[in-house]
Amino acid sequence: MKNMRARICLSSNFIKGMMGLLALAVFAVSGCATAPSVAPPRPAKIAVVLGAGASKGFAHIGVLKVLEAHQIPIHMVVGTSAGSLVGSLYASGKNAFELQAIAMKMEADKVVDYDWRVWKGGLIKGEKIEKFINENVRYAPIEKLKIPFFAVATNAATGEEVAFGRGNTGMAVRASCAVPGVFHPVKIGNTTYVDGAVVSPVAVDVARRNGADIVIAVDISGGLSADIPEGMVDALLRAKDIMYARIAEYQIKNADVVIRPNMKGIGSTEIEKFNEAIFEGEKAATAKIPEILQIVERLKKEGRL
Repeated sequence: MKNMRARICLSSNFIKGMMGLLALAVFAVSGCATAPSVAPPRPAKIAVVLGAGASKGFAHIGVLKVLEAHQIPIHMVVGTSAGSLVGSLYASGKNAFELQAIAMKMEADKVVDYDWRVWKGGLIKGEKIEKFINENVRYAPIEKLKIPFFAVATNAATGEEVAFGRGNTGMAVRASCAVPGVFHPVKIGNTTYVDGAVVSPVAVDVARRNGADIVIAVDISGGLSADIPEGMVDALLRAKDIMYARIAEYQIKNADVVIRPNMKGIGSTEIEKFNEAIFEGEKAATAKIPEILQIVERLKKEGRL
């Protein structure tokens, strides 16, 4: 009987011991298990959207100069028409001062090739713009540029907005700049394209769709001159400016920051006023720097920059 009690006691002690070990094991495992890991904050993408405006597009260079001076990071560039021309060069790795140097040497005959022989939907072929861009980006396709870049054009058959993010950089910019009635439409593959500003003069939504968290939009469509247009090209561009300004009003509502250089004294065909346009871009961007820096500081605090 005593032996049986001893065995029962031993068995009980053994069970208690095993239960204790099991409890310790559970405690150890639960102690080793950390709280669910929190994923690091997703890095923010800041996009600069450069709007349409023909020769007014030199203002974009002034804006970029100011953003660079204040070390504002740019992770994406979207450009329409003149904005695509400046934007492609910037995305290729050229800084704003290099762009200004290019502007100083730019002459109309380097980018304008009139075609008086056959009417093909415009007076200017656009081949020189394509060549000018490709030479300056060293024939890099869009997907090989240093900053992700999108050139916005319009499908001439459907009226749909098209954002080129791959392919021949010069050809995409040429399509983006093909103002109806001024430039020949551009055929790429089986599709014909015209100026992106027909539907998206300031293509904020293109930046959003491609992952931009913060959009800095540069609208150069306003400030219409009171001067009477001289000649057919000037008249066509004035009509275009009026239309684009109205569309841009709706698009810039989706931007975080809107920079609007004063373009009143600069006509769409006045390439010679590039210095004035650059200066107006600098002034307008400088006025918005406090607002932009607030956004940058917030993103840094969130660990996203």
